[in-house]
Amino acid sequence: MAQIAALTVVRMVQLIQGLQKPDSGASKEEWDTYAMQMSRYTTIKEEHAKLCEHEIIILWTDYFKPEHLDKHPDLHEVVWKATKLTSTVKQQINMDASQQLLASTQQIAEIFWDTKGVATHRQPSNQGQVGGELVYPTT
Repeated sequence: MAQIAALTVVRMVQLIQGLQKPDSGASKEEWDTYAMQMSRYTTIKEEHAKLCEHEIIILWTDYFKPEHLDKHPDLHEVVWKATKLTSTVKQQINMDASQQLLASTQQIAEIFWDTKGVATHRQPSNQGQVGGELVYPTT
């Protein structure tokens, strides 16, 4: 779920950055539409950043064990960085941070599946313009 939430953050940043600001002579309706779209995209971006953070924290507190840290010594750093990135993407319209968040969730997913002894593969997200990949267990 964290990967999907991070991918949604990336898409909302794309939509926000692609929004055309009405010119100074635009009608009230054009300004209202712009404000509504900006508000909606921003709200969804922040909600999904919170969801991503929540899912990562659940894995960190309820799933990962000391033996997982022994096998993956960078796990603490990866989780810490990912949760910090969720704060950054809530506070800013920052594509670089959004892409880093997605990469961190992919790394966490790979570690998660490895702790279960399951190989993974990356597959395109099928999200059109968003691009990116998701980590899936190999069947």
